[in-house]
Amino acid sequence: MKQPGLSQSLAAAITLILASNSIAEETNADRPQEILVFGSDFNLSGTPVTAAEGIVYDKQLELRPVSRTAELLEFVPGLIATQHSGEGKANQYFVRGFNLDHGTDFALRLDDMPINMPTHGHGQGYADINFIIPELVDRLTYRKGPYYADGGDFATAGSAGFRYAGSLEQGTMNLTLGENDYQRLFLGESFDVFAGQLTFAGAITQYGGPWQRDQNLDKRKAVVKYHEASPEREWSLTGMTYLNDWDATDQIPLRAVEKGSLSRWGNIDPTVGGDSRRNSLSFAWQENLGADDQWNFSAYLMDYTLDLFSNFTYFANDPVRGDQFQQADDRRVAGFETEYRRNLQTRIPTEITVGFQNRYDDIDVGLYQTEQREIYNTVRADNVEQSLNSLYASVQHQWTDRFRSVASVRADHYDFDVAANIAVNSGSGDDTLFSPKLNLVFSPMDGLETFLSAGQGFHSNDARGTVISIDPVTGDAIDSVDPLATARSYEAGFRTSLIPKTQLAVTAFTMRLSSELIYVGDAGNTEAVAPSKRKGFEINGLYSPTEWLLFDADVSYTKARLRGVGVDNRIGNAVERTASMGMIVDDLNNWSGGIRLRYLGEAPLTEARLPRSESTFLMNAQTTYQFTPNLSLTLELLNVLDSDDRDITYFYESQLPGEAAPVEDIHFHPVEPRSVRMSIQARF
Repeated sequence: MKQPGLSQSLAAAITLILASNSIAEETNADRPQEILVFGSDFNLSGTPVTAAEGIVYDKQLELRPVSRTAELLEFVPGLIATQHSGEGKANQYFVRGFNLDHGTDFALRLDDMPINMPTHGHGQGYADINFIIPELVDRLTYRKGPYYADGGDFATAGSAGFRYAGSLEQGTMNLTLGENDYQRLFLGESFDVFAGQLTFAGAITQYGGPWQRDQNLDKRKAVVKYHEASPEREWSLTGMTYLNDWDATDQIPLRAVEKGSLSRWGNIDPTVGGDSRRNSLSFAWQENLGADDQWNFSAYLMDYTLDLFSNFTYFANDPVRGDQFQQADDRRVAGFETEYRRNLQTRIPTEITVGFQNRYDDIDVGLYQTEQREIYNTVRADNVEQSLNSLYASVQHQWTDRFRSVASVRADHYDFDVAANIAVNSGSGDDTLFSPKLNLVFSPMDGLETFLSAGQGFHSNDARGTVISIDPVTGDAIDSVDPLATARSYEAGFRTSLIPKTQLAVTAFTMRLSSELIYVGDAGNTEAVAPSKRKGFEINGLYSPTEWLLFDADVSYTKARLRGVGVDNRIGNAVERTASMGMIVDDLNNWSGGIRLRYLGEAPLTEARLPRSESTFLMNAQTTYQFTPNLSLTLELLNVLDSDDRDITYFYESQLPGEAAPVEDIHFHPVEPRSVRMSIQARF
C-alpha cells in the first residue's frame, strides 16, 4: 500500500518552493551556471578507440523527456529500454540485435560500482537502475563492443557508466505531479565541509499507473556523498539506500484481449508484484602522481534483496493453485578496482595502463511455487559464493600525428561454489579466460577519424547452471553450461565533423558468441542455448544549426542468428531495426525543452521466422519555462500520439481459466497511454 504523507506534503512543498525562491535568487546570484554551448562546429576531441562511444552531459539529460529512469540509457544510440511488468523491477534492454533481458551482455556502472548481478534470481546479469537519482547524474558515458581492456563481465554488446556530480551547485527541490496518481518529490543540497562538499539528496515516487489494478508503486531513494578535489587528487565517499515496493500487471495473452474478455489494462493474476532493497557504500580515489602518472582506486560494499512474484502461464502447470512463482535474491557484494596509468617519454609517445579488478558475491537465491504470494513448495534454494578476479594491461602508441593503436589483453578468473537444497545440484568450479583486443585509429585529415577494432569479451553464466545435474522440477538429467561464454567481435567505423555544425558516426560490426543467453518467457529466466552470430551497422549524428537548437538521430540494423541449429535459427526477441530522432531547445527566451521519437522494430518471437512482434513507435515531449534564474515550470507529454503499440511481446504457451489445455499465443505488455506530468523546480 502507499505510504501516507506524500500527498499531504505536496501542497506544503509548493509553498516552501515559492517562499525559498526569492531568498535563493539573492544567495546564488553570483554562482556560475554550467551551460551547454550549441551552434558551433563539433570539432573531434578526445581519444576514442571506436566510433561507437560517446559522452552525454547533464544539460542534454535534463532537456530530453523521459517517462522512467531506464530511459536515460536511450541516450546510447541504438539502445531501447522497455518494461513488461510494472515499474518496480529492472527494465528490458535491446541493442545491437540483443534482447539483453534485464542486462545480460551490456555492463552498467555507477561511479565505478558495477550494477549487473551475476547468478541472479530473475536473470543472469540483472541490472536494475531504478535506484539512480537522475538529478544527480552529470555524465553518461557509453561504449559498444568488447574492445576495452577494463570492460569485464557482460561488456560484450557494450557498456554504459553513470557518474554522479561531486556536489550540487545549488540546493534543489523538484516536485512532479501527473495523471494516474503520479507523484514525485526530489530534494538535494550540498554544504561546504572541511576541504570538500557534503551532499544530501533523496527522491520519493508514488505511482498508480493506468492499470485496472493499482500498481501501488512506492519508491524511495537517498544519497549521502562527500567529495574533495584538488589538482593533486580527487576522492569521494558515497552511501546510497533504495527501497521499492509494487504490485504488477504482467504481460497478458492476446487471445483474451481479442475476445474482449480482458482489457489491455487488465491482468490474469492480480497478486503478482515484488519488493527490492539496495544499500551500498562506495569509495573512489584518483591521485595524480606527477605530470605523467595517475593512479585510481575504488572499492564498494553492497547489500541487496529482491522478492519477485510472477505468473506468466497462469494455470498451465497447476489448474487449481495457478502457476505463480517467487524468485528471491539476497546477496552481499564486495569489490575493489585499481588502475595505474603512465605516459612514457619515448621517441614514440606511449601510454601504458595496468589494472586489477575483484568482485565477490555471497548469494542466497531461490525459486518457490506460490499462491497469492504464499509459498507452498520450494523448487530450489541455493547459497552461492562466487568471485571474479581480473587483470588487464593496455599499451597505446601514437605512431604519427594521424595514426595510433591500442593493444590490450585481459585475464579473468571465475571461481564459484554452489550449495543446493538438491544435493546433486551442488558443486564448485572455476574457469579462466584470456581476451586480446586491438584497436587502430587513423585520421586522414582534420575532422575525420577512422577506426578498426577486434576483440574478445565474455559474459559469465549463472553458477547454478555450471554444476547442475538434474532438473529440479522434472528430475530429468540436464546438461551443465560453461562458466564463461566468449564473444569475439570485429568492427570498422568512422566519425566526422567535416559537415558544418554536424558530427556523424558510422559503424559496421560482426560478433560471434560461444553461448547465447535468451529470455524464457514462461519461466521468467534466462537460458544458455546454442552459439550465435550477429552482423549489422549503426549510424548516428548530431546537428546544431543555432546556439539554442540541437538535433540528434540514430538508426541501426542487425541480423542475428543461432549457429549450428538448422533452418530455424532465429534468436527470439532479437530486434532487427531501431531508430530514434530528437530535438532539444536550450534557453530560447526563457523556454527550453525537447521532443523524442523512438522506433523499436519487429523481431522473431521464436527460432522460426514467424510469429513476429509488431514494431513500436513512441513520441515524448517536454517544455520548460524559466520564470527566474531559480524557479522553473516543466510540462511533460508522454506518448504524445496516444499510441496503442506494445512495449514488449513474447510467444509461449499459457492456459487461462476455462481452457482445457495450454495454448501457444502472443503475450504482450502495452505501452502506457498518453499522460501529462507537471514539475516545478526551485533552486536555493
